Amino acid sequence: MEGDCLSCIKYLMFFFNFLIFLGGSFLLGVGVWVLVDPMGFREIVAANPLLFTGNKCLLLFFFLLILVIFLAELAAAILAFVFREHLTREKFTRDLKRHYQGHNNTDVFTSTWNALMTTFDCCGVNSPDDFEESLFRLLSPDKMVPGVCCQGNGHPGDAVDDLSRDECLRGSMELRYNKGCYSAVVDYFETYIYMAGALAIVVLTIEVRFQGFLLFL
Repeated sequence: MEGDCLSCIKYLMFFFNFLIFLGGSFLLGVGVWVLVDPMGFREIVAANPLLFTGNKCLLLFFFLLILVIFLAELAAAILAFVFREHLTREKFTRDLKRHYQGHNNTDVFTSTWNALMTTFDCCGVNSPDDFEESLFRLLSPDKMVPGVCCQGNGHPGDAVDDLSRDECLRGSMELRYNKGCYSAVVDYFETYIYMAGALAIVVLTIEVRFQGFLLFL
């Protein structure tokens, strides 16, 4: 189910990007034409007064096109909001298990996760249990969690001592961060996420109402 949704989203993105590409190519062609033959462009515009009459059929078609795009954007936003947690949690967990290596600073994926866990004082996507049956455990079988999951690690002046660090790496729950990074990041950005969603809905609503207003001028 998850793979089908992601594939659908991917191909829809390709389709709309292709439409945007066609529109941009058309506008680029018109711009080049105006630069190369400005008199010919002016003659065509001057010879077609219908371009300025506000044809109701064309305005209605344009309004319906904008309305369809609005409804598609709204549906996509609702689906993304409803299924965001399920899709993103599973994908992040799967990627973490497959690609996270521990302390390999030359690997971009590993370095990014280390920075994330250090910044938000978290461990794994959902919890430290995410490292079970992972590439990290395969590379470091003597460690239950990476060092960045240990409390105080990465904070100047608050570093854990060697004994506590060893206990943490062996799986001591009292000496590690037990909150998953997904919850930590969502809690941090939750206010901004709702604000961005509300702003997007307001902008889309204004856009549709404005087009409807132009239709009846």
